Amino acid sequence: MINWFKRNAIHFGIISIFIVLCFIYFSPVFQGKVLSTHDVMQAQATQKEIMDYKARDGVAPLWTNSMFGGMPAYQIWAQYPKNVLTYVNTAVKTIFPNPIDTVFLLLIGAYLLFCLLKAKPWLAAAGSIAFAFSAYNFSMIEAGHANQALAIAYFAPTLAGIIITFRGRYLLGAAITAFFLALELRANHIQMTYYLFLAVLILVGIEIYHAVKEKAIRRLLTTAGYLVGALIIAVGVNAGSLWTTYEYGQKSTRGPSNLTTEKSQPNNGLDREYAYGWSQGVSECITFLVPNAYGGSSNSQALDENSEVAKTIIQRGAPADQALGFAKQMPTYWGEKAYTAGPHYYGAITFFLFVFGLFIVRSRLKWWIAGAIVLTLLLSFGKNFPLVSDIFFNYFPLYNKFRAVESILAVTGLLFPILAVLAAREIAKDKIDVSRFQKSLQYSLYIVGGILLILIVLPTLFLDFKPSTHDQFLQQITQMVRDQDLANSIGNALIQDRVSMTRADAFRSLIFVLIAAGLVWAVIKNKIKAEYAYIGLAIAITVDMWGVNKRYLNNDKFVDATQTKQPFRPRQVDELILRDQSLNYRVLDLSQGEPFSNGMTSYFHKSLGGYHAAKLKRFQEVVEKQFSNSINEDVLDMLNTKYLITADQKSQSERIVNRSTACGNAWMASKVTYVKDADEEMEAISSFDPKQEAFVHNSFKTLIDEKKLGADPNGIIKLTSYHPDHLIYEYSAANAVLGVFAEVWYDKGWNAYVDGGKVPIIRADYLLRAAPLPAGNHKVEFKFEPASYYTGENISMIFSIILVAGILAAFYFELKRSEPEG
Repeated sequence: MINWFKRNAIHFGIISIFIVLCFIYFSPVFQGKVLSTHDVMQAQATQKEIMDYKARDGVAPLWTNSMFGGMPAYQIWAQYPKNVLTYVNTAVKTIFPNPIDTVFLLLIGAYLLFCLLKAKPWLAAAGSIAFAFSAYNFSMIEAGHANQALAIAYFAPTLAGIIITFRGRYLLGAAITAFFLALELRANHIQMTYYLFLAVLILVGIEIYHAVKEKAIRRLLTTAGYLVGALIIAVGVNAGSLWTTYEYGQKSTRGPSNLTTEKSQPNNGLDREYAYGWSQGVSECITFLVPNAYGGSSNSQALDENSEVAKTIIQRGAPADQALGFAKQMPTYWGEKAYTAGPHYYGAITFFLFVFGLFIVRSRLKWWIAGAIVLTLLLSFGKNFPLVSDIFFNYFPLYNKFRAVESILAVTGLLFPILAVLAAREIAKDKIDVSRFQKSLQYSLYIVGGILLILIVLPTLFLDFKPSTHDQFLQQITQMVRDQDLANSIGNALIQDRVSMTRADAFRSLIFVLIAAGLVWAVIKNKIKAEYAYIGLAIAITVDMWGVNKRYLNNDKFVDATQTKQPFRPRQVDELILRDQSLNYRVLDLSQGEPFSNGMTSYFHKSLGGYHAAKLKRFQEVVEKQFSNSINEDVLDMLNTKYLITADQKSQSERIVNRSTACGNAWMASKVTYVKDADEEMEAISSFDPKQEAFVHNSFKTLIDEKKLGADPNGIIKLTSYHPDHLIYEYSAANAVLGVFAEVWYDKGWNAYVDGGKVPIIRADYLLRAAPLPAGNHKVEFKFEPASYYTGENISMIFSIILVAGILAAFYFELKRSEPEG
């Protein structure tokens, strides 16, 4: 064991350096500070009811009524206690505070990949830093997209397992693949996993080609068997989360439309325009090499008192401080994205070594990397180059379920460092073709250096530094300053500032490229040892990426932990509403912008609005049809919306509207009217009296005994006990009735019981639950009991045991294999 530690001392040393880097970069965590982001605040608000019941009961509920009238809680937060990887994640988060945990996983996962690719430790460290500190990763962390960043962190080690399985180390490779793929799936960001899968498909295709060419079909089938086994185990370990997500996806905005007359809605998947909303600009890929070529982030506030904008305003007689404030509000980002947190910057050194690798690397991995990069780039362009994207959107399974297609560049952000590391690895080999390597180095320097020199000397040769909305921007400035000439001068000055930002960063990147080229040249010419060059590369890459990332994710983004509670301090209107102790009424908050994309209200109330990337499809359709032009009061009534919060347009003061017409938690329908389809059902609720008439789809007709069913004007039904996933009502009726409940209908887990006996749940009024109730005095219970969760959890437990056993077996045989004979 002592010898093992000695042999691996360099690895432990580098891992220690990773930890130190993380803690230095995120030093505010030592002061008790935390990242404050909009998405994190929204998540905390929407999770409030879940966490309150978890604290009280020890177990989180599986349903929450905190937003959109109700939705499965496991789409917001769930623990999955029978999944062994839940405890792995918990252990990492216990050791390392957020976001150090995510960056450390990015580093250590990439380090494993590069070491398995036989890179020297310091080169592997350099590649790991290049990947982990990629600007997009830090943008995701800064934005609060924790699951997405975590999924990206497991890209590298998952690829490591796949690659070494193809190299013949079957059991070890399969064990690593199963473990990290299971963690990848546990991160629960299926879009990122899907994009990784596309890259893996190209790798598999290349391996199949070589296996056929080399007549090694048996080896290929063995590899396939182990990898398929690893995939089955990884999926099985995550059965609970995958099953529930798949099930929910069919009923969500990612699923098929219920309406047939709504031509603007896709039959299945997302609307194309919505899905392509964040597409990478074709020429914007220059930011891979020059971070500020497109002006940085949408709210960078990069311009200072020396900017051309500030000088222009000062020349017109404005005070310096006023000019500075104005300049900081100017949009330096000039791409076509509605908003961006920062560029996709892979690092000047990484970019240079990648180009160098295209010349000198002869491994089949190069062709996989090249092919995967071409595909990911084309798909990232979305609406800006739809030829390939449309093929995938229309024909490739599941592709149309995802939005923000530029995020596929997270995969590209790993592929660039892989080829860069393979290139740097080549120069350390014992026998190299010095002449070929020197020529390749020259060509690479000419290409990359030439691009940078053009951006320094003639930046407007290929870039115009203004978006398609520049004329509208000038109109806005004209209205602001009331002087068209001044507005035009400000517009021209802003373009000059964007040019200056590009020049400065191009010059900056050129310095790092020259450093890398010098180190590579020194190794090729035997001036220094490769190990020293790798250390130099690691340091230079760290300085490069660190400097760019600090522009967007810096100490100013951290606040005292107590400040994160400030958005959740109740307003006067919240306090007044909270005095109402009745059960499960709803609130629609119109005072804080668009209510159906704002989760803050959910912190205090059971909100009709909310914040989530995938609402239930039926709820979204009701929002679009009944709330888009004007608010349908009848629909508010049926959803038991007891309070509206509004804001005065002039004073912005908030007030409460107490809606006495809200139907309450449940009622007995006086009349049942059957409709033939969803379109007729939607039309029916456009104007109706929910308490008097219930509209039921024909498909539920067989579940209602119309001969026994009647109306009871004196019948009483009330909610007597509330738990998010267990509602208890008591009622009294002289005859059989149809009970209608102000709860969102979801047929994947809700069960209804009358005095313990199961009764069918019927959908009424497009969105609500209803149930036929027998005459008399009875208790009705609604329980959320999704088989997908409970059965999935049991499957997860079985495969968790298999995963642990497989990992132990793999490492046992590896240790036995490495023991010296005799």
